Amino acid sequence: MNIAEAPEPFRFADPELADLIAQVSSRPAETDVAAMRQGATQRARARAKGPDMAAVRDILVPAAPSAPAVPARLYRPQPGPAPLVVYCHGGGWTIGDLDTHDRICRRLAHTSGAAVLSVAYRLAPEHPAPAAVDDVVHTLVWVATTPDELSPAPSAVAVAGDSAGGTLAALACLRLRDARPVALPDLCVLVYANTDLTGPGASMRKKASGWGLDVSGVEFFNRQWVPDAQRWADPALSPLRAPDLRRLPPALVVTAEHDPLRDQGEAYADRLRAAGVTVNLRREDGLVHNFLMYDQASPACARAADQLACDIRRLLDR
Repeated sequence: MNIAEAPEPFRFADPELADLIAQVSSRPAETDVAAMRQGATQRARARAKGPDMAAVRDILVPAAPSAPAVPARLYRPQPGPAPLVVYCHGGGWTIGDLDTHDRICRRLAHTSGAAVLSVAYRLAPEHPAPAAVDDVVHTLVWVATTPDELSPAPSAVAVAGDSAGGTLAALACLRLRDARPVALPDLCVLVYANTDLTGPGASMRKKASGWGLDVSGVEFFNRQWVPDAQRWADPALSPLRAPDLRRLPPALVVTAEHDPLRDQGEAYADRLRAAGVTVNLRREDGLVHNFLMYDQASPACARAADQLACDIRRLLDR
């Protein structure tokens, strides 16, 4: 990683977000995984539930000879056929679960009109890479069989993820393209994703601290998922390093101005375009990493979350 530069002036999208990030940045850095998970659970319990759904139920993606069963939660905003978004939660591959991202999934389903299948992939450090990628790939292969649990069959399928979940969405598509192209989704959505664990891009210096996610935190989560830093450049872990990005599904890539991961997300979008993949890229000015979690505190974050949902529905309708 490059030595951090002084942070740029604070220009947030709204004063509510500025106040929130000041609070987040004032907290001491946490390095105990159990405590981090407990904190995430407590914050999830304090959030409002989110929109009511026509149906919400926990299901189990069945085990296969080479893959364990994967817990998941299906959200249906209304009865009847609809697109399906397979959602991979953020949390540095280390924290997060079906409950921490319940509100995000409810809002996504409500605003997009799509069903959402939230995936509880295995977490590091207990399950280092590539366990989480394996679980997402296994789930997408299962979805492609149009199982009864997802009836009525989805009219289109997207795989989406925020932060580390975006990494998993990209890596799953790369693996399916080469090994099981029939199971490729119709759309891949990356929201402030980590596309290169080695940390390229000027934003890793200019946004290194003071914006909610510090570079030291990025490196901490990288080490939980991939303890050997010599492997961080492996294309099987860092999609930006993949030598060939052709024949991947259309992509929606959303970055945030004040995010150390911004530049590598945008670099991945540029490489996809160069490979002939249809890409919709949007940078959310004045916003920060993890803005989907901040919709209750910041009107600008809420608008960005709604725009993401509308974009997903528009692209799946095509």
